[in-house]
Amino acid sequence: MKNYLNFETEIKDLESEIEQLKDPYNQSGLTEVNTKKISQMQLELDEKLKSVYSNLDPWQTTLVARHEDRPKSKFFIDKLFDEFIPLSGDRHYGEDKSVIVGFAKFEGTSVLVIGQEKGDNLDSRINRNFGMMRPEGYRKTIRLMELADRFKIPIITFIDTPGAYPGVGAEERGQAEAIAKSIECCMKLKVPTLAIIIGEGGSGGAIALASSNKVLMLENAIYSVISPEGCATILWRDPKKMLDAAKAMKLSAKDLFELEIIDEIVKEPDGGAHRDRNFILKEVKDAISKNLNFFQSMSGDEIFNDRKNKFLKIGRNKGFMNNLENLSSLNSQNNKIELLLKSKNKIILIFGLVIVLIISSIFIL
Repeated sequence: MKNYLNFETEIKDLESEIEQLKDPYNQSGLTEVNTKKISQMQLELDEKLKSVYSNLDPWQTTLVARHEDRPKSKFFIDKLFDEFIPLSGDRHYGEDKSVIVGFAKFEGTSVLVIGQEKGDNLDSRINRNFGMMRPEGYRKTIRLMELADRFKIPIITFIDTPGAYPGVGAEERGQAEAIAKSIECCMKLKVPTLAIIIGEGGSGGAIALASSNKVLMLENAIYSVISPEGCATILWRDPKKMLDAAKAMKLSAKDLFELEIIDEIVKEPDGGAHRDRNFILKEVKDAISKNLNFFQSMSGDEIFNDRKNKFLKIGRNKGFMNNLENLSSLNSQNNKIELLLKSKNKIILIFGLVIVLIISSIFIL
């Protein structure tokens, strides 16, 4: 049984009619299947899907990103990678099942794969904590990212989470510190890192694993610091204003690409990734292959600097600074200030030593 969103009423009606036409058994008994009419209606359905999905507003995009039938991380890991070896535990507290981590082969190349997993049904969603990672999950990924870095193995992450788990136990075990450490680890790596936002990219829970050389988004995914409902509740004290919040937050792939927050949009089939899984598999596979090849000839330091400069540039070309020359100028000014402070500290130290020597001489005399 297909699950439809509230703006897909006409699509649902068309598909229901097509299914009835395909069934030779109806209320009138056995009838001949009208293939010509089915073809006509299928064309009408395709046009409707294209029309609806090419004009989604930000809130509708959010609903598609959260669609329960949307392909999850486990689906991509199972289909795109060979010889996957799952690894567990953070060596401090325990295992976090909301994130799948392990080494695998992608087109013959060893990679570390990380995937935030929401689950496909009620039982698996509860078991996976709806994709909301706990501190032990982030510490597990840190442990294995550092291992991959040691052996020069590229890292691929699939992002799909409403955010990090905000429970009392998670906070007591250092949730904020674990997220910060994960971001720090991602930024320090000297191997290529590729993050693909396949559904929801919620807040620090997402960026903890998306601080990568290349950040890709599926066409109908979202990436934001807070959910539209949460934003509406804080700003207007009315969660029903989520459409206004979603528009203001610029959370769609198109908006984020224009703002240069992400590097690439992965095309989805009309109707969303859940309607044609083979299509989205091919698109994601091609995107991974292309981006891994981009870093193949680069050294560890070049990969590190590429990531550092990517994040330093964010926001500077869209109002704060016009070009990289200004960025270099800012770095130069910061270096001068640091040198000045160091010189000042040396002067104070020398001055202090002189005073100590004078006082000592007075006492000796």
